[in-house]
Amino acid sequence: MPVPATAGLPRRALLRDDVYQAIRDAIVRGELKPGEQLRDTELSAWLGVSRTPIREALLRLNRAGLVTAEPGRATRVTAEDPAAIADAQAVAAALQALAMSLAAPHLGPGEITRMETANDQLTAALAAGDAEAAIAADDAFHAVAIEQAGNPILAEHLESVTLMLRRAEFLHFDAMNDASIQQHARILAALRDGQVEAAVELTRENWLTIITS
Repeated sequence: MPVPATAGLPRRALLRDDVYQAIRDAIVRGELKPGEQLRDTELSAWLGVSRTPIREALLRLNRAGLVTAEPGRATRVTAEDPAAIADAQAVAAALQALAMSLAAPHLGPGEITRMETANDQLTAALAAGDAEAAIAADDAFHAVAIEQAGNPILAEHLESVTLMLRRAEFLHFDAMNDASIQQHARILAALRDGQVEAAVELTRENWLTIITS
């Protein structure tokens, strides 16, 4: 298994989340490719940690659908599955719409400005062909509503279900266009006009088309 070219983690006492996030990000960005076998020893050497936090991270990634464990055989990066991606989209769209419905009463001028800034950053990143910056900007746009929704359980479930979608975006970034930018602009216009139901439905539509847009 060729480990990512980026450096591992700092040589210090690590939290389990650090190990999980490093492997998660390598899978989402496509540095660890679909179908690739994951070996505890190689991941341990890359990150400079024992095998225990590696195994714990792989269990979490298995629950998120990014890793597939074959009992008694091997652990691999989960292959892309269009049906699974469609299922994840449906769940993410419903949860993001819920986040918007809960957050809308709390989205004042400051929060809307943050969303506008994130959409501007998404525009610039897509123009530059910068996948990492584009996806980070899209995350930042939707993070405002997730934060203002004030529901940590919702945020936790969204983090898990969104990973598969973000990986699909990284792997197929060259097929993306600016449709999401326009959808974001319509969401912002609805929020400025106080049209909560419209903003909720536009958010749902945005996530149902995020891979194909």
